[in-house]
Parts: sequence; C-alpha cells; structure tokens
Amino acid sequence: MNKIRLIIADDERPARMFLKAVLQDFADVEIVGEAENGTEAVEIIKETKPDLALLDLQMPELTGLDVVRLLRKTQMPLVAFVTAYDEYAVQAFELNAVDYLLKPIEKNRLRETIQRAHERLEHSDFRQIESEKMKAVTETYSEISQPAFIERIPVKQRDEIVFVPVNEVVSIVADGELLHITNIHNKRFVINYRLKDLEAKLEPTKFIRLSRGALANLEMVSRISPMPGGTYLVALKNGQQIASSRLQSKILREKFLKM
Repeated sequence: MNKIRLIIADDERPARMFLKAVLQDFADVEIVGEAENGTEAVEIIKETKPDLALLDLQMPELTGLDVVRLLRKTQMPLVAFVTAYDEYAVQAFELNAVDYLLKPIEKNRLRETIQRAHERLEHSDFRQIESEKMKAVTETYSEISQPAFIERIPVKQRDEIVFVPVNEVVSIVADGELLHITNIHNKRFVINYRLKDLEAKLEPTKFIRLSRGALANLEMVSRISPMPGGTYLVALKNGQQIASSRLQSKILREKFLKM
C-alpha cells in the first residue's frame, strides 16, 4: 500500500502537534506540510500536491472552506475538514459525502479517514470528483448557515442612540478597544466593540478586511494601487486611503483581483 502524502492546516499549534503525534503511528502516512493559517495551506497544497489535506474549518481570515475555494481542480487534494461541532457544517458535509473529523479527534476515527482516502485515491479522476464535492459543500454551507446580517449599527452619542446604515459605511478601523466608523459623508462614529465580532455581523460579500485592524466596504472602493512588497493602497470614495497588510493583500488578490 502506497503512503498517503498529507498536509495539516490548523491555526492552533497544540491541535497540529496532536495530529502529528497520532499520524506518526500510521505507517501508511507521510506528512509533507504543515500550515498555521489558510493562506499557508493554499501555498503548501499548490507546492507539494498532497493526496490528502486535513483542514481546520474555523481558521481566522481564511477558513478551511476558503482554502478549497481558492484551489483549481487540478490542485485539489482529498479533503477532510477538522472542526468543533458545527451543526450547519456537519449537515453540509453529510449531504455532500465530504469527510470530516470532530474535535477532540479520536485515533480510530482518523484511521477511518486515512483508509477512505486510500480507497478514493484509486480513482484516476479523484481531483475532479473532490473539486465537485468541495464546490457543492461550500454552496450548501452558505445556504443553510446564512446568518441575519445587520443593516444598521447602533452608536451611542451622549444620551442618544443613532443608527448608522451599513450600506453608507465606508470603513471601520480599530484603535485599541474602540472602532472608528466612517460613512460616505465623512462623518465619524466611535463604538466600543471588537472588530472581529462586528465583522461577523456584516455580509462578507460586501465588506473585506484590509488588515488586522481595518475593514472596508467593497462598494466604496474607488481604486486599488499596488505598493512595494506585494501590498496595496486602497482608495475609498470618501477620500480615505487604507494600506492592506501582506496577508490580506494575498486574499484580496485571490478573491477579488483575478478574472
């Protein structure tokens, strides 16, 4: 039996170490890569062309589902998602016959995943089959897990609460524990809230993270200028300019700047 070449992608180091320790007992497995975020996972998959990828579903910035969205059919390995219990994810995986491992991972269950991978690799067109499955599972997950995104952001001003329409928001920039919200009229509002938590309440097709501390409304972007080092300077319709980080520049390039 040939060895299965696999990669592990999880943003939590203890989770990666646990998987590596368990897999070392499997004589038919060779670990060819290890990623601590989704962007690294995409790069390692393209470089090493593994047979199997164990992808954490809940990685920040680029999730396991985002990783498979960014891969071409010819690059797609077999995939087993690793996740804490997520009702919608489990439903999407089971509906589309996609393999998954629930945390905490049991050795016997991981052994089953490896065995199934051996069987699936016997098909010469396994990358095509897996690519179709990944497309189906991402569509299913999007449909059944669609949260109710907010349309207004409540902002306390003195003794009043005003509501800022989300479609008028140009940017949201974090400053310590405060968020600075700027609208199309260049009016600024300040709220005490975590950027990560507010981002989860905003429709992801309309807002993009430009850096660890900044979000921008895609409809308010007027132009994007390349900068040295592979980053971008994003100009917004209200005159603001925000520099994107190197990591977010890669995501911006893959998701929005390619035809």
